[in-house]
Amino acid sequence: MESSKVISTDKPTVVIEVNSRVIQDTVIFVDGHEAAGKNHNTAIKGFFRLQPKALGTVQIMIGAMVFILGVILTTSIYNYYAILVYSGITYWGSLIYVSVGSLSVAAQNKLHPCVVKASLLMNLFSAITAAFSIILMGIQLEKISRDEPTLYVEYFTLRVIGIMLVFTIPQFIISIYISAFACKAICNKNSTVVNVD
Repeated sequence: MESSKVISTDKPTVVIEVNSRVIQDTVIFVDGHEAAGKNHNTAIKGFFRLQPKALGTVQIMIGAMVFILGVILTTSIYNYYAILVYSGITYWGSLIYVSVGSLSVAAQNKLHPCVVKASLLMNLFSAITAAFSIILMGIQLEKISRDEPTLYVEYFTLRVIGIMLVFTIPQFIISIYISAFACKAICNKNSTVVNVD
């Protein structure tokens, strides 16, 4: 259903058209031409209140820390059943965390619904990856603990995996948090586009 409203003043005529079936449903026209400036979807503005740039930066730092700790874990001299090392989750997981963080930062810099949709999908994938990583870390900690660690290297490995777990849990929470707000912004059908000069 389309509706339009004409606002007449002593300045140029402004026409606002509303279409409830389109994501960016309200466009502002001045004297028959689409208004200059940036058009911002108000539903997406709600997503920006979340501060995805700050959370994306945290995701990038978590990815870097997981990568560094993964290198340390891989080079450990202790011979144990290394689920984390064999799965490679410390490497491809950290790559996913860094790329998702970069996309979250881009979602705030580029005021476009497609970038927010991409951020939603990648954060869902990141949450699944983080959950998988948390499960593998739990299994790894249980296997090492069952062997009754006595060597310094065993305790060192336990500490490194514990620190990785401390970084991966917030990654899981942040990914779900950003996904929820991005879904709310994308699924909002009652949005408007506001012209900002």
